[in-house]
Amino acid sequence: VQLQASGGGLVQAGGSLRLSCAASGSIFSINVMGWYRQAPGKQRDLVATITTTGSTNYADSLKGRFTISRDNAKRTVYLQMNSLKADDTAVYYCNYRHPGSGPGGYWGQGTLVTVSS
Repeated sequence: VQLQASGGGLVQAGGSLRLSCAASGSIFSINVMGWYRQAPGKQRDLVATITTTGSTNYADSLKGRFTISRDNAKRTVYLQMNSLKADDTAVYYCNYRHPGSGPGGYWGQGTLVTVSS
């Protein structure tokens, strides 16, 4: 499984960005895709996940500002980020898991989001 993330960049506080991540390879019909982020000097944390049936899970602190969605036909997951804050600055990683994919699943290369205050 390969994951190609895009959409990161520099944005002013209060602005919006939309990240995309396309999966390719041996994709299972049942899977979970999601986004995690890692700020400098910190651990990698959950942002949001979404199943193939559309069930979502968000980090509590991000509910209301971030929205995860997916297009199963395109094997792509999206993250719409609104009202961005300087604290949202991080490398955002796309993740894919399917039954039996092992701990952690598969990771994309990461895309940097920088929010200027």
